[in-house]
Amino acid sequence: MLDQAVRTASRADYPGGVTQTPEPPSPAHRPVLVVDFGAQYAQLIARRVREANVYSEIVPHTATVADLLAKDPAAIILSGGPSSVYATGAPFVDPALFEAGVPVLGICYGFQAMAQALGGTVAQTGQREYGGTAVQVTDAGTVLAGSPDAQTVWMSHGDAVHAAPEGFEVLATSAGSPVAAFEDRERRLFGVQWHPEVKHSPLGQKALENFLYEGAGLAPDWNPGNVIAEQVERIRAQVGDARVICGLSGGVDSSVAAALVQRAVGDQLTCVFVDHGLLRSGEAEQVEKDFVASTGVRLKVVDARDRFLRALAGHTDPETKRKIIGREFIRVFEDAAREVVAEAGEHGDEVKFLVQGTLYPDVVESGGGEGAANIKSHHNVGGLPDDLQFALVEPLRTLFKDEVRAVGLELGVPEVIVWRQPFPGPGLGIRIIGEVTAERLDVLRAADAIAREELTKAGLDRDIWQCPVVLLADVRSVGVQGDGRTYGHPVVLRPVSSEDAMTADWTRLPYDVLATISTRITNEVPEVNRVVLDVTSKPPGTIEWE
Repeated sequence: MLDQAVRTASRADYPGGVTQTPEPPSPAHRPVLVVDFGAQYAQLIARRVREANVYSEIVPHTATVADLLAKDPAAIILSGGPSSVYATGAPFVDPALFEAGVPVLGICYGFQAMAQALGGTVAQTGQREYGGTAVQVTDAGTVLAGSPDAQTVWMSHGDAVHAAPEGFEVLATSAGSPVAAFEDRERRLFGVQWHPEVKHSPLGQKALENFLYEGAGLAPDWNPGNVIAEQVERIRAQVGDARVICGLSGGVDSSVAAALVQRAVGDQLTCVFVDHGLLRSGEAEQVEKDFVASTGVRLKVVDARDRFLRALAGHTDPETKRKIIGREFIRVFEDAAREVVAEAGEHGDEVKFLVQGTLYPDVVESGGGEGAANIKSHHNVGGLPDDLQFALVEPLRTLFKDEVRAVGLELGVPEVIVWRQPFPGPGLGIRIIGEVTAERLDVLRAADAIAREELTKAGLDRDIWQCPVVLLADVRSVGVQGDGRTYGHPVVLRPVSSEDAMTADWTRLPYDVLATISTRITNEVPEVNRVVLDVTSKPPGTIEWE
């Protein structure tokens, strides 16, 4: 039996759950591969492709032509990058890629690497181009169809293409780029020197869509409905008749993942909500009520607060804390799985699968398994123990956050859950800088509740991506409260705006709202005597402090 307190909720407790209607099978979409040459905008290119309703994935430049073709790509985009094509050790493109019959678009460095690989000339012009740059369109061709003869684009390069490869038509020029765009329509090879994926290239999205729709002949048919149909089919194929448990946090990611799996396998799914004591005020009750009411799933609630606090005692390193939380989650799930089997009876099926709400940014930041830099271990990616006893079901692994929200709405998940601000799996454990204790959690919970209440009261919930409140537990500063000297903790407000968590900027909240939050926290939370504002973008900072 579990050593934690367990209570079970069901549809009978909260009537009105979503009716489960089977989705018709749909073939998987062939991906547009974005080859990452180290550009800060590689993820943005992938997003812009998806905004055109075409599925995309990011792959490292170290992938061989065979690796790329094994993914059966519908098209390939070569991203920009910081290198010079002539630098020692610079990434290169195997010319065999262009003989594979797959449509290719080169952007910035990818454009130059394509030109060099195909026999064109790339050299220094002595005139670098950065930022807004005027280009002259000499032949619109395919990619620039519908463009005016003169337009402003966003450039960032030192080298330039001086001569296009044989068989290519020059489409545009600029002061620093004799060849600023080219194409070989017959071979479906295209390239531009500028960055069409950024908003500073006003006609950039049109150029990308021209490549996708006209150059590659793709249909804009990737949407939330397709995602649901494809994932339902894949989940059923993966799971079969086995039992499944889902680690439900109550956030949008795990909730949408659970709703997708329930759509696929119904009563084979049991959701396990672990109250690890690292939640914000009122969240445990909200999860148990709202999610069961909206979906009708069977929910097992496990009170593991003491277990997590014991495991975290004495630890201050962020990576260590993340891994401890990830490990304890899995151990609780394993205990819960045994309970599910026991409740099913002597001949109950084995629980073989664990559902997680892993997203694409989680995979990328945790190293991605393909040579990407490990920014930090997300508890459901890099933080899992080596002896994991479940096979993972991760139906959202290729999606960005805004795409997950769209899928959730399509599934009928209530807006109160879909639009909930992102909350990390490790919870407040990574918003306490220092050791996690019950007393420090109480302090942070109180400050966080005030901040959330005032942001909601000001109608700002949809204007910000999220607003972590961080307790600097190992820092104290002198203050004056009630005419007396205090030596209390500071808390940090971290309001950010983002589309997908890959990049973010701090949100310019109204001063009166900030003042109200600060005044209430320092008045109502005795242990806190200073409130500060984090005005760092991502990069260089991450959204969470740990």
